[in-house]
Amino acid sequence: MKPGQTRRLMQALTTTACAVMITAAAEAQQYPSRPIKLVVPFPAGGPIDTIARVVGDKLPSLLGQPVVIENRSGAGGVTGTALTARAEPDGYTFAISSAGALAINMSLQDKMPYHPLKDLRLLSLVAETPELLVVSPNIPAKTVAELIAHSKARPGKMNFGSTGVGSMSHLSSELFKLASGIDIVHVPYSGASPAVNDMLGGHIQMMFADIQVLVGSVQAGQLRALGIGSRTRSPVLPDVPTMAEVGLPQVEVNQWYGAVAPQGLPDAVATKLGGAIIEAMRSDEVKTKLAPLGAVIIASTPAQFADYVKVEIDKWAKAITSSGLKAK
Repeated sequence: MKPGQTRRLMQALTTTACAVMITAAAEAQQYPSRPIKLVVPFPAGGPIDTIARVVGDKLPSLLGQPVVIENRSGAGGVTGTALTARAEPDGYTFAISSAGALAINMSLQDKMPYHPLKDLRLLSLVAETPELLVVSPNIPAKTVAELIAHSKARPGKMNFGSTGVGSMSHLSSELFKLASGIDIVHVPYSGASPAVNDMLGGHIQMMFADIQVLVGSVQAGQLRALGIGSRTRSPVLPDVPTMAEVGLPQVEVNQWYGAVAPQGLPDAVATKLGGAIIEAMRSDEVKTKLAPLGAVIIASTPAQFADYVKVEIDKWAKAITSSGLKAK
């Protein structure tokens, strides 16, 4: 190529790049100019759906556009999160996903349709909800130590329910089994509601689940809470000790939720959307609605979120290997 041609080519490329940058900047300045879709990768009515709807109700006042919830459940949150990863990276589709879809399933599934750190733009951690250990009233144990002793006296005869194979509920109990050395049988369910109903009916004897799923039954005296997986006690159930307090610090288990968007989202749009999500989480309105559910507000930077996801992927990979669960 002759020098003059090279110069003209470089000028053309520079002009094109500048035009693209100007267009992107203009679009970011105008964003958002139409309704935004918030994908919830789980069915309506569940814990994550509740949190997403509280946040979604607050965002229109911060962004100036409606936020429309779309429930796209399946594969432990992977289906809806994958849909978000494939969406146009324009800021009009984002999701509030979970630990399962962003960390646990990296070890449970042979072929994930996305990598959370490569195919998603991590915007902010949203909230944590600690896992609560409860027993049926027909179990005499009043403490974790008594539950362990009761289980060891009946190896293989006690059972624990979960919200599904590979769920946070399931893996929390697997960690508990490993830490305490008990032999109990797993009974998986298709979600929290049927598991809790069977526990209330005395068909299963113990389980871990999100505090917001169980708190009503505990406060009503229908189930007995023995321990909580958070680092500190929950103000919702202040008399329930942490698992560390009862001698099992390795059973620190919290369900967590984070806002994610497609990779390739322009920085300016990501900053505006992520900033609105953080502002929503820090608002008194959102805190007031989520506090009774035992949710702990976490409004993080994208870098903090990425570091957290890396740690969680490694943590649950070790737990899954120890439990003998097979990748699907």
